[in-house]
Amino acid sequence: MADCAYDEMLDVKGLRCPMPMLRTKKVLSNMQPGQKLCVLATDPHAERDLSQFADQTGNKLLSSEKHEGVYRFIIQRKSS
Repeated sequence: MADCAYDEMLDVKGLRCPMPMLRTKKVLSNMQPGQKLCVLATDPHAERDLSQFADQTGNKLLSSEKHEGVYRFIIQRKSS
């Protein structure tokens, strides 16, 4: 997986929908605007769910990739 700078990491591997999205929402709500969260997930629905979550909440999905069954997302917290 490519290296990307981030401020916090959330490991939700092994959790099923909707837990990856709910945990991502909780962590992002405690971050400062502009900070980046790295999310690691194994649920195949996480790709769609986190992309839609970012679109609906104004956060930015900066990258999404899959390597050896693990999805890695970088999400930037929306500005104020």
